[in-house]
Amino acid sequence: MTKGLYIESYGCQMNVYDALMMEDVLRPVGYAVVEKPEDADVILINTCHIREKASEKLYSTLGRMRLIRKDGCLIVVAGCVAQAEGEAVFERAPFVDVVVGPQGLHTLAELIMKVKRDKKQINIEFPVVSKFDAIKAERRANGGVSAYVSVQEGCDKFCTFCVVPYTRGPEYSRTVEAVLEEVVQLVDRGTKEIVLIGQNVNAYHGTYKGIESDLGTLIREVARINGVERIRYTTSHPRDMHPTLYDAHRYEQKLAPFVHLPVQCGSDRILKKMNRKHTADEYLEIVGKLREANANIALSSDFIVGFPGETTKDFEDALKLVENVGFSLAYSFKYSPRPGTPGAEYPDQVPDQEKSERLSALQRLLNTQQLVFNQSMVGKVMDVLVGDLSTMRNGRIFGKSMYTQTVRISTPKENMIFNSMVQVEILRASQNSLEGVARIDSQHCNATAPAAAYA
Repeated sequence: MTKGLYIESYGCQMNVYDALMMEDVLRPVGYAVVEKPEDADVILINTCHIREKASEKLYSTLGRMRLIRKDGCLIVVAGCVAQAEGEAVFERAPFVDVVVGPQGLHTLAELIMKVKRDKKQINIEFPVVSKFDAIKAERRANGGVSAYVSVQEGCDKFCTFCVVPYTRGPEYSRTVEAVLEEVVQLVDRGTKEIVLIGQNVNAYHGTYKGIESDLGTLIREVARINGVERIRYTTSHPRDMHPTLYDAHRYEQKLAPFVHLPVQCGSDRILKKMNRKHTADEYLEIVGKLREANANIALSSDFIVGFPGETTKDFEDALKLVENVGFSLAYSFKYSPRPGTPGAEYPDQVPDQEKSERLSALQRLLNTQQLVFNQSMVGKVMDVLVGDLSTMRNGRIFGKSMYTQTVRISTPKENMIFNSMVQVEILRASQNSLEGVARIDSQHCNATAPAAAYA
């Protein structure tokens, strides 16, 4: 008899991917996803530990699930909070049955079986190779028209504000062959867009035919697969930009002209305290190289305001960098100390009111840039990726542009095209979305650069 699996997942793209992997792990032992926790035999909470109050969010969710779960339902805590807190999860929530970290998710079925026979189970080890070896079998979870493919995990950078090295472990890359195998499986199920993901995805160094490779080479090989229409990658680190990645943006027409490249701040002094190991000028140099490779490239970024010791001058340097780059999109946050990181122990913590004021000023500038960028799309024709029937609301289809903008598409009812790339003429723009009309008579071009371009 099929058993119900309810998954509630928070956080980054890696967590979305991990949730699909856990679904794959449990499907062969009789579990199928259900929409309501009340119907589940296993409730799985997949957690994120990046932002402040992540633990409080988990325990609030657990309290809610405890009240509504049916008799005999097991509760699993997975992800980065599970990794960081370990046995403490059982102490604060003794009704939890399994705690499993990101690198132990391949053992989930075994852990659940042991709970039924014995007692609470925990796996917060870092056997990354074992995880990928165990889950290299056919991917069963439907990725949809756009799908994430994990190519790299972990982080060796140890930025002083970040918990990722402690919750995801050291950097590890899958082989090119393993990635290509998964991409082919997804394309066979109708996926058009492949998003290559990793904590530091451009630190990718998986082997190809036994020789160490890099992200640019991986992108080139993915682009050669028939049926792949668009490729993205995220998230990048400025220290890991490789010449072949610039070449990929120069020559691969399937590679979206969009790079998410977190800088965090624009002050060299604060960048040093963050252990970023690059300067603001070095970041600007990378931006210049990307735009030299592809004049149409757009950049997004992450910013932290109020890092310990940040002065008004440091913050002004951040605003200056934003003005110099001109971002199409950016995510900005107030600094929140993460337990176990060096930044949490730094003196000169910035008052919250000051953080809030700086965040508001930064977001006003970023929002203005986002609006200007979106308005620059008006009058242009762009490829928009449209999903299934669920993307239609009030007679309009919603899709994603090459720059990740949401696009509202008007088209005659008889010409509605789903699960495909559609050319759309952009008529209007707001800060958060575009609006246009589908040009059904136009053909989408899937051309790729010849291999000679990399010679």
